[in-house]
Amino acid sequence: MSIKRKRNKKNQLRELDPFLKREQTRYGLALPSREFILEVLDKQGVPISEPKLLELLDITAEESEFFHRRLSAMIRDGQIICNRKGDICVTDKLELVKGTVQGHSDGFGFLIPDDGGTDLFLTPKEMHKVLHGDRVIARLTNDVDRRGRRECRIVRVLESVNTHLVGRLYEDHGIFFIVAEDKRINQDILVPKENIMNAHAGQVVMANIIQQPGQHAQPIGHIVEILGDYAAPGMEIEIALRKFDLPHEFSPKIISTKFPKKVLKKEFAKREDIRHLPLVTIDSETAKDFDDAVYCRQEGKDFRLFVAIADVSHYVRDQDALDKEAFDRGNSVYFPRRVIPMLPEVLSNGLCSLNPQVDRLCMVCEMLWTAKGELSEYRFYPAVMLSHARLTYNIVAELLDQPKGNTATEYTQLLPHIQLLYRLFKVLHKSRRKRGAIDFETIETEMVFNNQGKIERICPVERNDAHRLIEECMLAANVCAADFLEKHQQPVLYRVHEGPSDEKLVALRDFLKEFGLQLRGGDKPSAKDYARTLDHIRERTDAQLLQTVMLRSLSQAMYSPDNAGHFGLAYEMYTHFTSPIRRYPDLLVHRAIKAVLAGKHYDPGDWHEIGKHCSQTERRADEATREVESWLKCFYMQDKINDCFDGVITGVTAFGLFVTLNTIYVEGLVYISELPSDYFRHDSVKHVLRGERSGISFRLGDSLRVKLVRVDLATRKIDFVLADNNNARKKSSK
Repeated sequence: MSIKRKRNKKNQLRELDPFLKREQTRYGLALPSREFILEVLDKQGVPISEPKLLELLDITAEESEFFHRRLSAMIRDGQIICNRKGDICVTDKLELVKGTVQGHSDGFGFLIPDDGGTDLFLTPKEMHKVLHGDRVIARLTNDVDRRGRRECRIVRVLESVNTHLVGRLYEDHGIFFIVAEDKRINQDILVPKENIMNAHAGQVVMANIIQQPGQHAQPIGHIVEILGDYAAPGMEIEIALRKFDLPHEFSPKIISTKFPKKVLKKEFAKREDIRHLPLVTIDSETAKDFDDAVYCRQEGKDFRLFVAIADVSHYVRDQDALDKEAFDRGNSVYFPRRVIPMLPEVLSNGLCSLNPQVDRLCMVCEMLWTAKGELSEYRFYPAVMLSHARLTYNIVAELLDQPKGNTATEYTQLLPHIQLLYRLFKVLHKSRRKRGAIDFETIETEMVFNNQGKIERICPVERNDAHRLIEECMLAANVCAADFLEKHQQPVLYRVHEGPSDEKLVALRDFLKEFGLQLRGGDKPSAKDYARTLDHIRERTDAQLLQTVMLRSLSQAMYSPDNAGHFGLAYEMYTHFTSPIRRYPDLLVHRAIKAVLAGKHYDPGDWHEIGKHCSQTERRADEATREVESWLKCFYMQDKINDCFDGVITGVTAFGLFVTLNTIYVEGLVYISELPSDYFRHDSVKHVLRGERSGISFRLGDSLRVKLVRVDLATRKIDFVLADNNNARKKSSK
């Protein structure tokens, strides 16, 4: 066949590829698309060799290397697989399952399928081949575990995601190994003696994994950092930073970036000067970064509210090094006694922070509210401001409670403005209740530390009207930001909070029936329906139990460019505008607003991917802070073994009861084996464990007296048993 005829045949074949134009746009060498390769393989009906596939697709010699790379990428992504003969197979035709490995501290694991199917069980033998988080292809077996879960066997590891880990170094007869802090990684990491640096057994270390596990091989590591002794002050945070891959050190390039020590006069250009307005910041006593300042004045019967937010976007420019670092972090992380900021301290606590009596650049949301709590107008604009005072929630609460007290004397000029803000708050709060926003009453706690950096006591944080005042002002500005961008058709990340799923809704209604209660609203209850039920139960003795179950029925809030409203706050649209120092989505909202004001369009990239990333970094921060708090609480409880405490059941599972202690807010587990001798059945709908013979039951919200018997720092677990004088309540079996 002539060269010309071959070229024509090849061109005709390539033209059958429905994604030809896409490939030509992306690559100089337009290879057959993945979709077309799968289509050709599918038509063959049998596995075929790579040379045969090259022949079918008329891949030339100069294309073969690039085509092989494409096949390798398709193998890596689990689209195709090579069998033992080396022939190429379409994964979907082999009844194989692609997914992510989820390890368990007891050695077994699960495969979480990509297609959302039922989780599959991985035996300890299968888990020996992989680590938690790895991406794999597995084959279903006919076996089931003792709980009836379908088992699978790993066929191929698509991606080993663990390149490094943090753990404790141990030595056994001259053999060194690391036990990972992440207990989902159940395998010990062997460390050759020449790779231990100067670490000693018992120390916490950071290691790179230089050999991944296999069917007949353990993972091997190389120590790259020695963190120190396990119980050293602050070690729990150092561990969490590395365990959750939290970026915590700024690059030399960012550290060396020069910023002015104060706002320059030339930066006032094209900004409104509102330094004369008595704006104030109101935050906690320990706050160091001040995002927002507020001021309100009366206009007839109306209220003009100014919410000034630090103009971080002026200093952090789109796609610069600092912006990329802020994106990677996603948010600041607030540990007890330590903050991992999203931005360098020169900005977060300095130039961007609305510190008192210094000029600062800001973005303002100026609103006019009627006496009935209706928003009649708003506008956004860049400005230069000056905070007239740094107030705390306690100071404001005292000013409102004792307007003629000593504190009021110190803030004489500001007192009328604070009182006016409070009047507006009551209007907005009334409107909130009318709107039907859900108001769950939860207890927040604060850890008080001693000089050694360990917990001295755990105290409840009392929310006062000053907290609620600021919250209402921030909600108002956030709603205006969402409305402004929606009206101008500027994409943005909304703060989305969807209502309960159908499954959770059915379970909630079944639970409420047990108490003679109902949730109105049919298949799609609104926040107002939830709020009405909460109002109905607020004075009941079991109100905490009922509220807890209602709260757990709701979805988790997330960031998305698709506006699905905010169920809990009862808003049709809602976004985050008020904290750009510590949240990346807020920074994006500022840039979007500025773009609209300039008659432009802001496009940072794939909004869906950005929203997914910001939601993940938020969850990562929550998990890390919970882990640190759990470690600190375990350390705090170590010297209280055999002490008895009163508590409340805050979780009911098939394996036992989670109990939170009343006065110190520490949670631990009472294993089912520690309950009175009986066969206990778990009712997940009614949140109860009930004894078959005795009828004794333990329900979510019940009070218990427990004794502390075990504290395990390594696993962050606290174990209780029922105290001798504990009286379990008897209930008839239903």
